[in-house]
Amino acid sequence: MKKQSVIEVEHLSKKFKEQIALKNLSFSVHAGEIFGFLGPSGSGKTTTIKILTGQLAQSSGKAFVLGQAVEQINESIYEQVGIVTDNSGLYEKMTVYNNLKIFAKILNVKKERIDELLERVGLAEHKSKLANQLSKGMGQRLVLARALLHQPKVLFLDEPTSGLDPSTAEAVHELLFELKENGTAIFLTTHNMDEATKLCDHVALLNDGLIVEQGAPKEVCLKYNTKKKYEIQLADGQAHVLPHSDETTEKIHQWMAKDELITIHSCEPTLEKVFLEVTGRELL
Repeated sequence: MKKQSVIEVEHLSKKFKEQIALKNLSFSVHAGEIFGFLGPSGSGKTTTIKILTGQLAQSSGKAFVLGQAVEQINESIYEQVGIVTDNSGLYEKMTVYNNLKIFAKILNVKKERIDELLERVGLAEHKSKLANQLSKGMGQRLVLARALLHQPKVLFLDEPTSGLDPSTAEAVHELLFELKENGTAIFLTTHNMDEATKLCDHVALLNDGLIVEQGAPKEVCLKYNTKKKYEIQLADGQAHVLPHSDETTEKIHQWMAKDELITIHSCEPTLEKVFLEVTGRELL
């Protein structure tokens, strides 16, 4: 059964005076999907989130969130949306717990949900700390917990694991997978292509406000796998990188027959290498 589309973007553009920030973007995001909007700083990722959440008006084109045109987004839509950006503020003079308690009351969420989320994002033992005593990574976790309080239908995440240690980032990833399984649509911006490959069902590569490639991560990488090679490790410690050829096929058969082949990997490019090939620039 086809999943419901919760974000629809059609020929969206944004211009600031003489600077074109977004150029004719078109894509859709479905329920139960993690959509990666990928590109370097300054490529237009945050501008897109601001338009989709009604904080900024587009110059042309259309965009819809949960069936509502973004220029007409109202309170009923915000009640179904979660947002995490680098400028998502906290009440600094209040404790971690009370920051969430305020929003739980506004969103009619049971208090038990607060403790559950604090445990999941690794802040349970810091619940009595003031928000201004938190590290950057801990503050980011608190903002994420706040965005998840009401189990939103759509979640916008702008670089959600930036500044987090690997173990906490992994815990956040697990939480995102759970949300996806429960039907939440997640719009994720990042310049971390490894994270995007791991998390995303579909990605769009953004460069200077223009989508230069999009699709499932594996499909995008295979599309640019024009020079097929295989990385091979043998039992005697030898390693080979061999081209796709009849000769390589014969060698692989011989090694397998003698039980000498330990590992074999295809060498398709990563999303980062695809981005470099398509744009001619590194991700910074």
